[in-house]
Amino acid sequence: MTGQAEIDSLNIPAHVAVIMDGNGRWAKQRGGLRVFGHQSAIKAVRETVEEAAQLGVKYLTLYAFSTENWNRPALEVMALMQLLVHTIRQETPILLKNSIRLQSIGDTASLPAGCQRELAEAQELTKAGTRMTLVLALSYSGRWDLAQAARRLAVDVAAGRVQPADVSEASIAGYLATAGIPDPELLIRTSGEQRISNFMLWQLAYTELYITDLLWPDFRREHLQDAIRAYQRRERRFGKTSEQITVS
Repeated sequence: MTGQAEIDSLNIPAHVAVIMDGNGRWAKQRGGLRVFGHQSAIKAVRETVEEAAQLGVKYLTLYAFSTENWNRPALEVMALMQLLVHTIRQETPILLKNSIRLQSIGDTASLPAGCQRELAEAQELTKAGTRMTLVLALSYSGRWDLAQAARRLAVDVAAGRVQPADVSEASIAGYLATAGIPDPELLIRTSGEQRISNFMLWQLAYTELYITDLLWPDFRREHLQDAIRAYQRRERRFGKTSEQITVS
């Protein structure tokens, strides 16, 4: 861990996504309830957001709550929702100070009214932020995203606004929850699990994966730097050969 000096400032991924995994295991290792792990992860979120903005990342997406997470014990879900409200309220002034815009993707209408209210207010307050966009994936999953995109596209086709022959990869992307946001160039997953857990199934087609054994509450700014350095050592070919990339 040698800090930002070893990072190429001209090769920073525009969009970094993070699957924040391991809160429950972190808490269990310390004899605490799972919610203790969620509470202890706030520092990891804060440092990651601040460091990403400082490095020049333009979009940072945090997988905060999946549609499958609704199946967790009711008390844990309730505690998570309360923590979400508290954290958004607490962090909004910091986002404003750092010119960071807050957005969300997912079935946010399924969130409790209090969460929806805090989220909408924070997004309105920070909408002028230009330094970085922080995207919270809440009640989100990749399959949900594809299904809602298909429904919206089907409505437009039925109404004659879109012709079936005109449906393309670009037009499908425009119906996804991430429309207007570039696909992630780097996905970080903590806790050592080697899967994408139903996250951005369309958008991750050519994303570089960085998996660390660290549990999310232990993740700090230097670990984000490590991930960026690993990303910069890779060759992104997008189906081409190394020789083609070198020539272009």
